[in-house]
Amino acid sequence: MSESPPDVERRSIARNSAVMAAGTLFSRISGYLRSALLVATLGSLLHADLFNVANTIPNALYILLAGGVFNAVLVPQLVRALKHDEDAGAAYTSRIITLAAIFLGAVSVLLVAAAPWIVDLYFDARLDDPAMAAQRDSAIAFARFCLPQVFFYGMFVLVGQVLNARGTFGPMMWAPIANNVISIGMLVTYWFVYGPAEGAEKVGPYSTGQELLLGLGSTAGIVVQLLVLLPYLKAAGFSYRPRFDFRGTGLGHTMKLAIWTILFVVVNQITFWQVTRLATSGTVGGGDGTGPTVYANSMLITMVPHAIITVSLATAILPRLSAYAAEHDLAHLARTLSATMRSSLAIVVPFAALLPVLAPDLANAAYGWGAGAPDVDNYVLPISLFGIGLVFFTVHYFTLRGFYALEQTRTVFLIQCVLAAVNITAAVLLVGQASPRDTVPALVTAYGLAYVVGASVSFSVLRRRVGGLEVARLVRFGARLLLVVALSTAAAWLAALALGGLGEQPHPVVSVGRAGVVGVVDVAVFLVLARVLRLGEVTELVDPVMDTVRRRLRAR
Repeated sequence: MSESPPDVERRSIARNSAVMAAGTLFSRISGYLRSALLVATLGSLLHADLFNVANTIPNALYILLAGGVFNAVLVPQLVRALKHDEDAGAAYTSRIITLAAIFLGAVSVLLVAAAPWIVDLYFDARLDDPAMAAQRDSAIAFARFCLPQVFFYGMFVLVGQVLNARGTFGPMMWAPIANNVISIGMLVTYWFVYGPAEGAEKVGPYSTGQELLLGLGSTAGIVVQLLVLLPYLKAAGFSYRPRFDFRGTGLGHTMKLAIWTILFVVVNQITFWQVTRLATSGTVGGGDGTGPTVYANSMLITMVPHAIITVSLATAILPRLSAYAAEHDLAHLARTLSATMRSSLAIVVPFAALLPVLAPDLANAAYGWGAGAPDVDNYVLPISLFGIGLVFFTVHYFTLRGFYALEQTRTVFLIQCVLAAVNITAAVLLVGQASPRDTVPALVTAYGLAYVVGASVSFSVLRRRVGGLEVARLVRFGARLLLVVALSTAAAWLAALALGGLGEQPHPVVSVGRAGVVGVVDVAVFLVLARVLRLGEVTELVDPVMDTVRRRLRAR
């Protein structure tokens, strides 16, 4: 019996998502190894923040300057050019790449020159105190070495989106592994040459040699990440030719769409800047406060299902949503978006519920090594709290894909203004009342509140625009999912209690084993109950994996 078009579509999305998810999984594993090694080497206090903030700024500035346009606006335009242009979008794509290279190159040079002002912008004002002069100099040196990454981040994302628009999804998800491998090699070298940070060094500055190794090594990883993608362009049927004839070629329409996306990104990066600056207030000046390193690493662990499942599903459906929007088929757009959102929530919700149970072991397993061991407790509460925000972030993330497909970037901007206002206001108020140690938990709470509001607003608005998002089906799914999650999380909690005799902070390897056992109990109970209650969104994700395993076992 032949499959219906919706079934064929779901299987196609699942296949594309599986390719991306596999690449993202390996990329994330190597990324987590890099993150753990970074904490083990530099710790989680000010010493680590000096490097981590400076190394994060290039990505933030790339997103501010060009990321929104590349990620959200250009994909629909590339799909349209691919479908409707006589040359399958070759000339349009070449013009975009040429223009981007000129813009990003010029901006990167200017940013390097402005490094001292950029550092002052992102760090708490106390870094300007004379007693902190050496730490500020290290942050500036790192910024100068890392800011050229803006160019390579931008070109990596643009080339990756060209590949995605042409149906080649895997390389963009696999390429970051090369970056992580180089970063891991850099950190291993640092460990053997300089050793892990200890005592007063964990809030102090760096030597010139340390700055060179960490700064240039980080930038080298981003360069290689881009170079890995380039051979796949030709394999996808595209050959780049520099084009400078930018007028009268449709780029004006693209830039008109980009105005609201640029404003959206500006608002988003104002939020990021404010959160980063508030976070540095927890560690600048010394002490055992929590800061950007704890915030970012806690979020890194929390975002596992987002990186592996949500991004893969959303990337796979965006060209399809854009095609439905171009055909004015809002019913198919709504059904596809709602079904994919449910599939993602089927993974995200149980993970978020399990985080408070696993947080002590996850923190210890990831960051309880070397220089990070004395401060590992700083991660437990932030990891636990991030799960709430993750659920609502997922809903918000998918609804934005619907607005982008409809080219309603003005709506996205207005919604983001609401979200940013809530996040910044809550962050300022909560951090103002928090101790240095509670700085990050306060920021995570503000993050969660912001996405509760943002997801509610974006879902409601998109539902009206497309004539419904299968809300009744989503509610039925949600009720069954919450029941299954409550029972599976309770089983995991009982398993954690049974294994409590291993200690509150055992050796990190013991935490790995205990978290693994508790996680297996949770997943096993969840999958059994999901099948009993016929949660199709779960079985649709699990069955293809099980079929693959069975086929390989038979082949042996």
